[in-house]
Amino acid sequence: MAKMVFINLPVTDMQRSIKFYEAIGFKQNMDYSDENGAGMMWDDNIWIMLLTHDFYQQFLSCQLVANTQEVSGSMTALSMDSIEEVKKFAQTAKENGGDFYHVELGMPEEQMYELEVKDPDGNILSAAWMAM
Repeated sequence: MAKMVFINLPVTDMQRSIKFYEAIGFKQNMDYSDENGAGMMWDDNIWIMLLTHDFYQQFLSCQLVANTQEVSGSMTALSMDSIEEVKKFAQTAKENGGDFYHVELGMPEEQMYELEVKDPDGNILSAAWMAM
């Protein structure tokens, strides 16, 4: 089995979240989706697992699911092929119920460009391009 990354995100409205993630380029894998969660593929090796709060809670020991509208628990960075792709990803997110903002990193855009994208639940995805 190839190495894979599964990013688990708690969501409050499964269908809204599926539509949002499909709009920004993920594909739902129905083999790993049910009423508790949806497997959303970025590519064959990187997935976001959208999980209802009740299901997500089962994986926590002595912790509560964060209200990601108020508290950040993580920030996941996704690399893009160009600055234009970063901007398009962020704008598409905004047009589909999310939002985005820019953090000044003190680096020239020719070296690195990043926008912080929020999904409808407040989970943060950093869309980034780097000159590598």
